[in-house]
Amino acid sequence: MIAVHVAVTRPGELGPAELAAWRALQDGRPELANPFLSAGYAVAVDHVIAGARVAVLSERAGGDIVGFLPYELHGRVSAGAIGGWLSLGQGLVHAPGLELDARELLRSCGLSAYAFGTLAPGQPWFAPYATKRLDSAVMDLTGGFDAFAGSLRARGSKVVRQTRYKERKLGREAGEVSFAFDVRDDASLALVQSWKSAQYRAMGRADRFSRPWVVRLVERLHGTHDDGFAGVLSMLYAAGRPVAGHFGLRSDHTLVTWFPVYDPEFAKYSPGLVLHLRMAEEAAALGVRHIDMGPAVGWRYKEELRNHSITVAEGVVRRRSPGGAAHWLRHAPVTRGRDLVLGSERLYGMADRAMRGYGRWRSRGG
Repeated sequence: MIAVHVAVTRPGELGPAELAAWRALQDGRPELANPFLSAGYAVAVDHVIAGARVAVLSERAGGDIVGFLPYELHGRVSAGAIGGWLSLGQGLVHAPGLELDARELLRSCGLSAYAFGTLAPGQPWFAPYATKRLDSAVMDLTGGFDAFAGSLRARGSKVVRQTRYKERKLGREAGEVSFAFDVRDDASLALVQSWKSAQYRAMGRADRFSRPWVVRLVERLHGTHDDGFAGVLSMLYAAGRPVAGHFGLRSDHTLVTWFPVYDPEFAKYSPGLVLHLRMAEEAAALGVRHIDMGPAVGWRYKEELRNHSITVAEGVVRRRSPGGAAHWLRHAPVTRGRDLVLGSERLYGMADRAMRGYGRWRSRGG
């Protein structure tokens, strides 16, 4: 195993040559195509939080760059994915065949623990520390939209036909249906954020948009349209009125769904499914090969729309150190309790119903 040189800096302090090297490491590597692994995402996060860092790995000091590990400090010696629980693609952007030891990498970064979730495939140095693996639902558009729809029909799914019927019904009863893949105005983004906040509250979940840094991050990403990386806001309308929207991130060939939502007034028309099919049609025409909808657990629409999946993992790398031991004491019991609930269909259903009940109570002003 060849020792690598590690230099830690803030993403916003990377120079043009380093940013170009980052992009080059991602090019042509499907397992690294996730836009959450891009320099654009890391730099955007660095603008809104103080703890954003990136480890730059080189063959030697001043040598060729062989990897980038973006992360976020959670204290002095522990870290997690950059952007925390918002990130839907995590891990090391690396050169093919890179060999290293995860604990040695942490030591070089001055860290005792690094927690990861939705870990991208092809991360052998982190794989031994994975405690859970999940299927991330993917709409595979490699052969175009018609091939995607055909793959769903081939397994007996009626979701495309039924969704098209509901779209036509929406048009008859609410007005002509239209769609825009890349909407740039701030008012539409604010509307999607407000819908999503209401949805979180109704489901009894924490409202992510109640955190100012999340709002600032999404607004910054909405204004980002660089080569190979962009924030994309898609909107569905009936008679010009917004009925559904989605904000996500895309690279050249991958779109990751992030904040899909719809106006509950139009729920009977399944506007979320209509939106996803319209997004898939447009994305395929633009050369997008995969729409990654994230882990499918608990989300029926993802199961209905996916025709492919990739395995992502979560876990923690801890060094044998006082800091690593302290991290275990703080986090391991909570993680085990959560995994127990998520691993049991009965317990998950009970928890979900309890949270939705709490959401209804809270929405009534309880």
